[in-house]
Amino acid sequence: MKLEDCTYRKKCIRYNQLGDVHFLTFHCFGGQRFFAGQHAPGWFLESLDVARNRKPFDLLAFVIMPEHVHLLVAPAEGVPVSAILSAIKQPVSRKAIAWVKQHRPEFLARMLDVQPKGKRHYRFWERGGGYDRNVQNVEEVHEKMRYIHLNPVRRELVESPEQWPWSSYRAWFEGVDEPIRIDRGSIATRQPK
Repeated sequence: MKLEDCTYRKKCIRYNQLGDVHFLTFHCFGGQRFFAGQHAPGWFLESLDVARNRKPFDLLAFVIMPEHVHLLVAPAEGVPVSAILSAIKQPVSRKAIAWVKQHRPEFLARMLDVQPKGKRHYRFWERGGGYDRNVQNVEEVHEKMRYIHLNPVRRELVESPEQWPWSSYRAWFEGVDEPIRIDRGSIATRQPK
């Protein structure tokens, strides 16, 4: 088992236990609605697809909300969650900041993070690794999938989960890999502990 420190504010330990699925949540900088437009969700999905080839993991479920993301992933053996997060988040940040600088420079002030020692950075994501919970059995995997898919309904963004374009709901319940491929077979191979 490998442990990692995952946040700058408080000690948070990630347990990279072989075979565990990870329920991940991470937020946009300052809780802002950076995913409310059309560009950022596309950048995120592209980055997610590329990341799973660079740092192998199975993608079981996801939802992109206006100000945060939930993922359910199963890392390949030897692939730490922190590497997966970096591979997903860094390209999105680069693309978003570059796009804002070119097309909406007045928006940069909303992305500015002045750190305690005075360093200034533009951020798309909140600092730190976000929330990571190990999911150790099939029943809990299905519970987290329901939570993920119903998130837009609970927030009253849509009336039913199939109406939200930025989730894995349709991939699971309609059998179409839109907006991105889901690793459906991975759940069946996971045995309860």
